[in-house]
Parts: sequence; structure tokens; C-alpha cells
Amino acid sequence: MQRDLTAVPERQAAVADATDADGDSRLTWTVPEAARRLGISVSYYYQCAREGTLPVKKLGRRYVVPKDALRRFLEGVAS
Repeated sequence: MQRDLTAVPERQAAVADATDADGDSRLTWTVPEAARRLGISVSYYYQCAREGTLPVKKLGRRYVVPKDALRRFLEGVAS
């Protein structure tokens, strides 16, 4: 019997199929991508992240913005 090496486990397939309205299936954005979507400068995003105002996570030497955390933050601001 030959194994299908191209099969994706169900849970990973569900995550891979979850795409945004713009077709982006990633779980995070880079800081410049998040800043552009918010209409603010990259340096201002970093400043707010240092102050704890905007979400950011450090992965190794990189900083990424979890999409869900940013959406929850924006929903809280709108309330």
C-alpha cells in the first residue's frame, strides 16, 4: 500500500482553507503590512507596540502582528 504524501491533516487543512476577504490565509502580518492596513506609519506602529497599545509578537528576531489580535483590538476601539 502506498501512502499519500500530499494529504494534509484535517486540522491543518481547515486552517489552510480559512482565507481573508483578500485571499490571504496567513495568521500574521508583518508590521509594515499591518501599519499600511491601518493607514499609519510603520514607526508609529512600532511606537504603539512598545507602549502596548497595538498588538505585536516577537518570533525570534522578527516582529509579527497576529491578525485576530489586531481585529479584536479594533473591535474594542469601535465599541
